[in-house]
Amino acid sequence: MKKYIILVIALLFSALCLNVFAQTKQCPFEVLKTGKGKQTIVFIPGFASSGDVWNETRANFEKDFTCYTFTMAGFAGVKPQGNATFKNWENEIADYIKANKIEKPIIVGHSMGGGLALAIAADYPELISKIVVVDALPCLGALMDPSFKSKENNDCSAMVNQMTALSDTQFADMQKKTMPRLLEDTSKLDMVVDWSVKSDRKTFAEMYCDFSNTDLRDKIAAIKCPSLILLESYFVNLKPAIDAQYKNLKTGNFQYANKGLHFIMYDDKVWYLNQINNFIKS
Repeated sequence: MKKYIILVIALLFSALCLNVFAQTKQCPFEVLKTGKGKQTIVFIPGFASSGDVWNETRANFEKDFTCYTFTMAGFAGVKPQGNATFKNWENEIADYIKANKIEKPIIVGHSMGGGLALAIAADYPELISKIVVVDALPCLGALMDPSFKSKENNDCSAMVNQMTALSDTQFADMQKKTMPRLLEDTSKLDMVVDWSVKSDRKTFAEMYCDFSNTDLRDKIAAIKCPSLILLESYFVNLKPAIDAQYKNLKTGNFQYANKGLHFIMYDDKVWYLNQINNFIKS
């Protein structure tokens, strides 16, 4: 009887430890859960963006879907964490879906978030039902250099040092010059710049360096789920290069926006919402 009591106490203690660990485990993102539908959509924002980039998109689905909107650690004012790498973020998002028993979600990702959607769909094909990739490529480096090859031990220290050495004013000025090349809708410009300015400089540099070294061109052959790829209007001029990058994706439906730049959800909103609504609700 005494041995039985000790065993029960040990099991209860183990369960308590596991529960405490589950509660205290830090994920490299913040999550906003909204909506009450049976089907789930996971929204992943792009580089240095807030999950708020999905506000208008999410409003179209919250009535019928449960929505999980991520903001990655170190971006847009969210507290940074260690091990900010593309692969780690991919695995942590997949682990979150498993741990929260999210059944076959649809993943919607913009820019780097689109890259994460591609990677998760390739590495965890049983986990999700569909993906929507908003203006992302399997390999950024290959757009300028088709012979691009990822470095095995990519050293990001120089970029981190360069970025962290900038004053707040210098960094803000850099973002103010960069964003008009990515966004035509001037009413959203200050907001998007603010997300970048509020991002942790070290995370900003590490993730830019790591994502620039990421090559998913071979990996996407493993994607089995339906995939909607929405690309900015200018990319139609580079269609042969885009097609070459995506040649291994056999489930892709490729659509090019009519106008605007990288933030398609703002710059060609009506077209974008029609595309995503038709795909997700079909």
